[in-house]
Amino acid sequence: MPRNTTLSRLLDAGAHLTADGALATELEARGCSLDDPLWSAKVLLEQPQLIRDVHRDYFGAGANVATTASYQATPLGFAQRGLSEDAALDLVRLSVRLADDARHAHLAGHPKAGPLLIAGSVGPYGAYLADGSEYRGDYVLDAEAFKDFHRPRISALVAAGADFLACETLPSFAETEALLALTWEFDVESWFSFSLRDGAHVSDGTSLDAVAELCASEPRVVAVGVNCVPLHLVQPALTALGEAGSKPLVTYPNSGESYDAATKTWASASEDGGESAEARPGGLASEAGAWRELGARIVGGCCRTTPRDIAALAATGLA
Repeated sequence: MPRNTTLSRLLDAGAHLTADGALATELEARGCSLDDPLWSAKVLLEQPQLIRDVHRDYFGAGANVATTASYQATPLGFAQRGLSEDAALDLVRLSVRLADDARHAHLAGHPKAGPLLIAGSVGPYGAYLADGSEYRGDYVLDAEAFKDFHRPRISALVAAGADFLACETLPSFAETEALLALTWEFDVESWFSFSLRDGAHVSDGTSLDAVAELCASEPRVVAVGVNCVPLHLVQPALTALGEAGSKPLVTYPNSGESYDAATKTWASASEDGGESAEARPGGLASEAGAWRELGARIVGGCCRTTPRDIAALAATGLA
């Protein structure tokens, strides 16, 4: 049995949890420039206290889960800044401490809040490449290379006390298999959340049926779902995942704006059915009931969502 079973015990007891929203969006609002291959992990080097402040704001908005600033924090990524592997992993561990500091600070003022959990973010290899390939899944590594890439960060997150792992924005079946092996190696609970090509396939073209079936027999995978996707893809994706497996579902989509991975820019409205920016904070909150009916037990936000969105979501009492 994993050393920390807090997430599975909560879900087994019937809990519905509110996850946090975008970290990068809030850091940019605080004046951080994230036009950098390290993205939000850059702030671990420069102004880590801002990350703690964002976590605290999300707890204040009603989130039960803080996701660490480790999505793009890897030894290979930090090596490009001249950091040693030990220094890089110190920063990964720092990402957990910042979330834990925010948790303790929130509980000091709100002792009845909770449960408050820390998800150790494990972004895909494509995030390290910083070329949008986490939305394509078009990179090829063998199983051992994937494990070698992810193992040091996972080890650091677990050692620092993350309650579970958020293996997120996964675009690749092969990478998913490698990460599943690592959850066994480190005996750690996790959720697995995928980026999408459409409402029935992850980004590399693998069917959602296939990834649901892959995760279904893995006891350390507590929930499976989608993130960093347009709002209109959530319902078909959750439907497919729910029909193919029995795991609780997790979803934290984008705000409804449309992202161009090539130009790294956002449009205020998408032509494919997404909500406009002006529709926020209603987007997540207005959809939460339908997502819950489909089996979503953990709901939050990804890119371009804010504490305001999460407060509206938490206020529904549906997540």
